[in-house]
Amino acid sequence: DRFYVKEFEADTNLRLVAVLDTSGSMKYGAHGETKIGYAKKILATLMYLAGQQGDAVGLVCAADKLGVQIPARRNPAHLRAIFDTLSEVEPQGETGLIDALHAVAEQTAQRALVVVVSDLFVSPEDLAGCFQHLRFRKHDVAVFHLLENAELDFDFDRPTRFVDLEGGSSLLIEPTAVRREYADVLHAYLDGLDTAVREAAVDYRRVCIDQPHGDLLARFLLGRLPRRRGK
Repeated sequence: DRFYVKEFEADTNLRLVAVLDTSGSMKYGAHGETKIGYAKKILATLMYLAGQQGDAVGLVCAADKLGVQIPARRNPAHLRAIFDTLSEVEPQGETGLIDALHAVAEQTAQRALVVVVSDLFVSPEDLAGCFQHLRFRKHDVAVFHLLENAELDFDFDRPTRFVDLEGGSSLLIEPTAVRREYADVLHAYLDGLDTAVREAAVDYRRVCIDQPHGDLLARFLLGRLPRRRGK
């Protein structure tokens, strides 16, 4: 905690708006860790640090409807209410991330650090519009893109039933028959994301959820030092 607080001190009067994807796909995970559990650890740590500095903290939960919206405020009781909400929220339904990000851009009047934690199961083109909107409104944007290794490697070796955690449908697939096509689609999608975040100057982190979240946050905070010095 001491290390994190020291790194956070350079951002005085920070307004932190945390955007958590609570769609059904965030249930996915392996080896005892889920995307939603990992996301909560990231946001709880960052919000705690901001609160320790006396900074304003807010939370938006994005599911098929806009969901939870807690505006950024500075007081311990407000932060406790946010932590209570964070602990209780469960992923379900389709994502409402695009609408949520546009709403944050429009409704957050003062400049803020908007931290998005999601598996980003939306089109890169739609995300690009969100990022440009947030940046136009003078917000700083950081994105933690959560993935599980199997989503990247597609290392299934026998017929597997895949379930849509957002819509509920399922499909039995022979992985070897679609592995090359899957890789092509994945690479095109990731390339599109890379373009979207680069053009909007978004601090983007692609994260496998088997990575210790403490190490991830240490690199995130250290990586932000050059940005702050350049302001």
